[in-house]
Amino acid sequence: MAGRTLQELGFTEEVIPKHFSVKEAVFPFIKFPGIDITLGPEMRSTGEVMGIDTDFPRAYAKAQMAAAPSLPSGGNLFVSVKDADKKAILPIVRDFSEIGFKIHATDGTATLLKENGIAVTRLNKLAQGRPNVVDMIKNGEMQFIINTPAGKQPRADEVVIRSMAVANRIPIMTTLRAAAASVEAIRSIAKSPLTVKSLQEHHQTKG
Repeated sequence: MAGRTLQELGFTEEVIPKHFSVKEAVFPFIKFPGIDITLGPEMRSTGEVMGIDTDFPRAYAKAQMAAAPSLPSGGNLFVSVKDADKKAILPIVRDFSEIGFKIHATDGTATLLKENGIAVTRLNKLAQGRPNVVDMIKNGEMQFIINTPAGKQPRADEVVIRSMAVANRIPIMTTLRAAAASVEAIRSIAKSPLTVKSLQEHHQTKG
């Protein structure tokens, strides 16, 4: 198509980039108050963004910045996960605790964290009264939320928490992989600030 052979173009073997690229879809949840943000097959994104850097955590952090809201550097973290995820969430929450986040959870998750040596503050479920996570969200006291859906028919509390997080522009992760990537990204940024390169710099060739 270019009028030259692949050999003439110098494209004779697979090109392995020296950088990582992370794409993030952008959804218009903020325009639909009260909607559950759990993804389904009928959903449509309104755009895509991409973060590029020397390693995956930093590229992931840039993608989150572009999609908004950005990952926080510290503060309060609320954790509520389905039973199937409770064992796998432990090392992730421990990592958040080690980099300075204050952990909050409701009864079941709080008990699990305490039993595994992770400092945690117990919050009431919404039906139990105050203080609860929605109060902290409204007061600007919550910086990050991990909430994995309980199933195809989510509990009422879950929907309220997720929609409130979106309305108040608080980062919320609904999968363990996203939560793990987030803590690694936050840890990486804490070690050294993010830098910026143009696409031309990333793809420049010698000769």
